[in-house]
Parts: sequence; C-alpha cells; structure tokens
Amino acid sequence: MIWTSVPVMTAIDLMIIGITGAVLWRNFRTSTSRRPSVPKAGLKLILVGLLVVGLFYFVDLLSMYVLPTFLPMAEAMEVMGNLHRNFSWLVSLFAIAVISVGFVELKRTQEELAEKNQLLEGLSSKLSRYLSPQVYQSIFRGEQKVEISSRRKKLTVFFSDIVGFTETTDNLEPEELTNRLNHYLTEMSKIALEYGATIDKYIGDAIMAFFGDPKSKGVKGDATACVEMAIAMQLRMRELQSQWLDLGLEKPFQLRIGINTGYCTVGNFGSEDRMDYTIIGNEVNLAARLESHASLGGILLAHETYALVKDTVMAEEGDTLTFKGFAKPVRTYSVVGLHDDLAEKGRVIRKEQEGLALAIDRDKLTKKGKAEAIKAIKDVLSQLEG
Repeated sequence: MIWTSVPVMTAIDLMIIGITGAVLWRNFRTSTSRRPSVPKAGLKLILVGLLVVGLFYFVDLLSMYVLPTFLPMAEAMEVMGNLHRNFSWLVSLFAIAVISVGFVELKRTQEELAEKNQLLEGLSSKLSRYLSPQVYQSIFRGEQKVEISSRRKKLTVFFSDIVGFTETTDNLEPEELTNRLNHYLTEMSKIALEYGATIDKYIGDAIMAFFGDPKSKGVKGDATACVEMAIAMQLRMRELQSQWLDLGLEKPFQLRIGINTGYCTVGNFGSEDRMDYTIIGNEVNLAARLESHASLGGILLAHETYALVKDTVMAEEGDTLTFKGFAKPVRTYSVVGLHDDLAEKGRVIRKEQEGLALAIDRDKLTKKGKAEAIKAIKDVLSQLEG
C-alpha cells in the first residue's frame, strides 16, 4: 500500500511543504497596493499543518540518533519503520486537511477584504465630493492632520457672486432655478479646479475660493493663477448667458468678482467632532467687500494683487474705496484682460525684452494722445540712436 511506502510518504510530505511554501512566498511578494491585509486565521492553519509535518520529521531524525543508544540497531530500525508505517500517513492526511482548510480560509478572507476595500474606495470617492480635491488628497496621503489647527499664510482670496440673484430668479420655478444654479456652479468649479483653486465653500450663489494652501505656486504664481481663473470664468459666463437667453431666461446671470492677496489664518476650525477647513481674517473680508463693489461682469483687484500680476494682466486703476472695519483706504483696479490676449486682439501693442518694456493701450489713446505717443516714441528712438 502507498501508506506503507516510506519514500512515497516522504515525497508527499516534501511536496506539501514545497507547494505551501511557494504559495505563501507568492502571497508575500504581492505588492501591498494589490494585496489586502494578511488574513491571520488562514495563515495560522497553514502554519499548523507545516509545523506538524516538520515536528514529525524532527522526531524521526532525532530517533535515528537516540534509539540506537538504547536499543540494538536491528530493533531500532524496526521501531523507526513502524513509526513511519503507522504515523506517516496520518501526519500527511492531517497536514493536507489543515493546510487545505487554511487555504480556503485564506482565499475567503482575502475576497472579503477585497470587497470591503472596494466598498471603502467607493465611500471615499463619494466623500471626496464634499471636500476640495487638494484638501481630500492631502488628508488621504497623510500630509495633513485631521485636528483643530491653523497657521498664518499669505493667500490670494477669491469671491464671486451673481448680481441680483433673487430678482433674476423670482419668475423661475424651483426645479428650473436649481438646475440653472447647479449648472452655473458646476461650470465655475471646473474652471476653479483647472487653475488649482481650493474651493472653500458655496454660499448660495456665491463661491469662495483661495490659492496658496494646501498647495502653492508661490505668492506671485498664486495671484496670477487666481486672476487668470477669474478671467476664464467671466468668459465662460458670457457663453452661458447666450445659452440661457436661447432657453428663454429673460435676465441671464451677471457675475462679479473680487480678489485680494494678504495674510490669512488657514486651517481646521470647529470642534473635535465636526470641523471645517477654511480661512479667516481681514484679508478675506476685504475680498468679499471688493466683490460687492465690482462692476457687472467685472473683476476688482486690491493693490497687492495688482502689483503681483501687472506683468501679465492689464488693469485700470479705479476709485480708492473706504470700507467699514478697515483703517486705510483701499486702492482698486478693474481687470481689462491678459496682456497676451489683448495684444492678439490688437488693442494693446506690447514689446518686452531685457532692458525694454513697451505697452500701448490703443483704446485709451485719443487722436491727440496718439500724436503725443508717436512723438514720445520718436524721442526715445533718437536718444537710442544718438
């Protein structure tokens, strides 16, 4: 019988150990990203099976050296033969059964964990819609702690609002109003995320966002990205206005934007049970005040923001405004457009190189002003050639 064949039983045992070891090694080598947490119950059963086989052969090996010291060699060999014949098959069957159960349990647990991981991924994907992508990613990567904390940082703050929203939507049914508003917020949010804004919150029809945390392009880069985003939003808004007019909306939404740069307090505010990642401070309030004074379809900047973006953005200085709660008057600038875009349209003549910066706004030049500009350029040429 096969059970009385010592070499065959030894080969079966070694095969059990080899296959089990190979499977365990493959499971160990699987990358962490593809392998769920190690299922302990299944591995314990497999290890018990291997331990039983190992102990049997340890006892067998030990008896080869111990028994001959107490018994004659022939008697010792007979005892060892009986040991193999009577117990080797039992050990092999027990090891096969335990290891098989272990593998079944291992596979079942891994499938359970994979299903739970998939469920958690779906849940985290849904929860991510309630957070700005930058905040969501920084939390899940462990770059930001979920605790009550804040810090001071120079940010560029953005506020936008639909002018006369209540009056505009008085004649709309609630369902139609909801669709229009969500469409508008979706389009604006796409642009905000494209330019790297951290969307703080939606306040009815208003959007509050900022640049500089948790990711920053530098103070100047943040300010430039914010203003470019605002210009892109106004351009998209004009396209939406045409669509809404075609759909029968008598008074399409009109957007106004305020932008300010300064030191804000940014972080998690609230309680240990419920917190909100946001920004606070006078500079935030100033951005909101600027938005309320912007013209229809306009973008109003504070002086520091303008100083940071003036190389790429053309803006006209407006009134110096006094706001309640602010000790000093605030210089304001209305955005005209990007220098490069205006140059393409022929409104601005712009030339820059090392040691030279020339910018001419043709729309601002009267007939007399144009003659004076030509005379000034000729004077400069004569000085360069002299």
